[in-house]
Amino acid sequence: MLKDIEIAQACEMRHILEIAREAGIAEEYIEQYGNYKAKISTSLLDDRKDAPDGKLILVTAITPTAAGEGKTTTTIGLTDGLRCAGKKAVAALREPSLGPVFGVKGGAAGGGYAQVVPMEDINLHFTGDFHAIGAANNLLAAMLDNHIQQGNSLGIDPRNITWHRAVDMNDRALRNIVIGLGGSSNGTPREDHYDITVASEIMAVFCLSSSIADLKQRLAKIIVGYTYDNVPVTAHDLKAEGAMTALLKDALKPNLVQTLEGNPAIVHGGPFANIAHGCNSVLATRMALKLGEYAVTEAGFGADLGAEKFLDIKCRAAGLCPSAVVVVATVRALKLHGGANKKNLATEDLAALEKGLPNLFRHTDNITGVYGLPVVVSLNRFSSDTEAELKMVIDGCAERGIPVSLCEAWEKGGKGAVDLAEKVIAAAEREPSMSFCYPLESTVREKIGIIAEKIYHADGADLTSSAAKQLRQIEKNGYGNLPICVAKTQYSFSDDASLLGAPEGFRITVRDLRVSAGAGFIVALTGDIMTMPGLPKVPAAENIDVDENGVITGLF
Repeated sequence: MLKDIEIAQACEMRHILEIAREAGIAEEYIEQYGNYKAKISTSLLDDRKDAPDGKLILVTAITPTAAGEGKTTTTIGLTDGLRCAGKKAVAALREPSLGPVFGVKGGAAGGGYAQVVPMEDINLHFTGDFHAIGAANNLLAAMLDNHIQQGNSLGIDPRNITWHRAVDMNDRALRNIVIGLGGSSNGTPREDHYDITVASEIMAVFCLSSSIADLKQRLAKIIVGYTYDNVPVTAHDLKAEGAMTALLKDALKPNLVQTLEGNPAIVHGGPFANIAHGCNSVLATRMALKLGEYAVTEAGFGADLGAEKFLDIKCRAAGLCPSAVVVVATVRALKLHGGANKKNLATEDLAALEKGLPNLFRHTDNITGVYGLPVVVSLNRFSSDTEAELKMVIDGCAERGIPVSLCEAWEKGGKGAVDLAEKVIAAAEREPSMSFCYPLESTVREKIGIIAEKIYHADGADLTSSAAKQLRQIEKNGYGNLPICVAKTQYSFSDDASLLGAPEGFRITVRDLRVSAGAGFIVALTGDIMTMPGLPKVPAAENIDVDENGVITGLF
């Protein structure tokens, strides 16, 4: 059996100008990065502002497990499946982070015969977007410390600086550091921190911006710290937003690539969904909507994280509304949620599967009941799945009136997702309308509580004394009307990763509140969630190599 990277390397890619023409993009809007990837000028959106939008399809998933669900694979397969069904579809995906690529996950551009290519480029440096985001983040950090060094006319309290440095790598040694050592010429000594680039507020700002002007305005609002009088200090106060925008202006143009079947895919931006809002850029999504009858996009991790933030943050900010939502599930993952041993997932276990099904149904109920959107379940089929197990999932969905499709995109590409495509087309027939989970005018406490109760099915949410103090300052500074971005474990509806399935009788504890004023949301950190991951005992990087001909191996 070929590995994902071997399948991708065997693909005969079409020239990127052919892909652009097929997508309806004139050459004048294309900036080539070699023969197989390109930037799309944002002027395309200005020139097509009066053109109708296609239907937006959101792909999300059950609570993720180590068994894997295949959400990106499904997103790409569905795009190819819609094309096989005679529909003009365009995928809008996130860019992979180098941290997971070299950590646990390996490649993150789909799998099997449902991938975007050039796979190695997309997984590694691509067109340099993440490097630009990291550079803008660290320029702001450098200007902040330089301001303090050069007299500190703003009166910034070095003990109350909230802006962190960033690097796109899993490096736990950088979580807590001390800078400015070595004498007065080397700056003011203070504690500092590193975040992974995808957790930087610049990444969130980048993905929510609608134009260069909007990007600059959002960057200007970023809070970097507080004065001795507890007044927020922004990037604008440091006169940093212009230079930061200069670093990001080319990165802001979405990237055009192709699926293995030669269909257009726009890959742009990539905030983590357990830390940030977990969606690709607004610009990429809007372009996909202007270019296709269907724009297929994904939101990170389970529907309680990525989909909730896609709907309550991104859709609210950008005026988007999905026509249908696909929830990806696997028999293996559902058995794991039902208590099956990870080593025995290839063995039929109907009892564990039955216990795990409530996780799937909680997610689908949230989509239909809270947001009022039609849902389709994509059941990714594995060779170890038995007919009895598949029937149990299909029957369970049927009892609830949920369309379900056995998806075989990994093995068969678009042809393996035609049934899913047809069910999505049927679900998306009605005029889209959506309700939000919470009203913006509610208090911060109320909004956090509503998410906890409606989406996680918790008994409520509690704030630590530290978070309560931060909340008072947030409301005093006038940020209480912003939406909430909950940072929590992706492995559970709760803030405890060990509570699998559909847990009940728990409460969420918020230990930290941070204002992302540029992105336009408040981050509520729960549990032991970290903004800088670490590498595992055996990182994926150990298996990645390059031969004498420059051929990369080990990217899964």
